[in-house]
Amino acid sequence: MFHKEGYKIIFISLVSFIAAIILIDKFIDISWLKMALQLVVLFFFVMILQFFRNPKRIVSLNENHIIAPVDGKVVVIEEVFEAEYFKDKRLQVSIFMSPINVHVTRYAISGKINFSKYHPGKYLVAWHPKASTENERTTIVVENKTFGEILYRQIAGALAKRIINYAEEGTQVIQGEDAGFIKFGSRVDLYLPLGTKIAVKLNDKAVGGKTIIAIKE
Repeated sequence: MFHKEGYKIIFISLVSFIAAIILIDKFIDISWLKMALQLVVLFFFVMILQFFRNPKRIVSLNENHIIAPVDGKVVVIEEVFEAEYFKDKRLQVSIFMSPINVHVTRYAISGKINFSKYHPGKYLVAWHPKASTENERTTIVVENKTFGEILYRQIAGALAKRIINYAEEGTQVIQGEDAGFIKFGSRVDLYLPLGTKIAVKLNDKAVGGKTIIAIKE
């Protein structure tokens, strides 16, 4: 299954792949070179297909859990000052997505969208300390009764050139549902209330919609 945001790119890539295979077969006479070029073209087409994959995941809804919004590696767990919305200290948990990860963004909790804003910006590598405040990004705040407000931020990376965000202010959302997509490499930051019990460690692999990031005891 592929994400709807990839349909156009997949179609264009398929047409380009077929055209490239035909042209290579027609104009390259050296058999080993022909085979090598066709394998390179196939490799890039497969990479595009895997990037836009959207595996179906059954989410166990739990209002006492904050689940991973994306697949990737936990690269930051620290207390920081969140300057855009809360303007106070929060616990930041950041997940870095490489180009081979699933890039679907899912809602970490069920609740009401209180804030959703897009920011144009730079394309620093996603793990750069300034990426959270200087890169292209979206900031979304979801509120429920258990945790109050939590903020997540989709951040474009050096390869990501477009962030898709489905969150609309005032709407109710369900934990684990599709919240957007980030094309070609990125990161997501979560900002949680101080005192929240974190259930992951640095360098843990997170699975979007499955891995429990934090728990309310």
